[in-house]
Amino acid sequence: MHFEPNVIYHVFNQGNNRQPIFFNSENYLYFLKKTRTLVLPHVHFLSYCLMPNHFHWLIVTKEEACEWMPFRASSKAIPRQRLSHQINILLRSYARAINKQENRSGSLFRQHTQAKDGWLDQFVEVAKRRNTTDGFTFGPGNDYAIQCFRYIHENPSEAGLAQSPTDWTFSSARDYAGLRQGNLCNKVLAKDLLGF
Repeated sequence: MHFEPNVIYHVFNQGNNRQPIFFNSENYLYFLKKTRTLVLPHVHFLSYCLMPNHFHWLIVTKEEACEWMPFRASSKAIPRQRLSHQINILLRSYARAINKQENRSGSLFRQHTQAKDGWLDQFVEVAKRRNTTDGFTFGPGNDYAIQCFRYIHENPSEAGLAQSPTDWTFSSARDYAGLRQGNLCNKVLAKDLLGF
């Protein structure tokens, strides 16, 4: 993953072969705790959602997130961006904990975490097919970040895991609805950037 400073990114990954990555409530909370420790110092979170077999983040990168640092792999030093490195540490350490908990081995996550910025026609087409509710329209005039923000929050209800986005505990939807005082997301920045 390559990051530029002060850019909005949709970051996501899922379980290898679409297998679960969260098995109980404590797993979700542990992942959020590690996210707070390893990733939050380098980004502003605009939204997030943890699902049984994948996760989504909408983030804005800070300057230091994009700094290059040496990373030792075998006997060679390979430069890696700080945020990419921190995400890799998060996923590796979380996978080790889950493998131990579940008495399993091997990859928990897909090999490559995705980080998308800009306009994605494929995303818009998926959203159109889903016929998203509440009068929110998807089309060429809409900004990808706003659509992604909504998509991330609607993920649990679209998957049939919750009646509405605010019924799902492991997303920022409850924070934006004023049902919880979560502080992982920078709600002021999200409102400024996304215009709502």
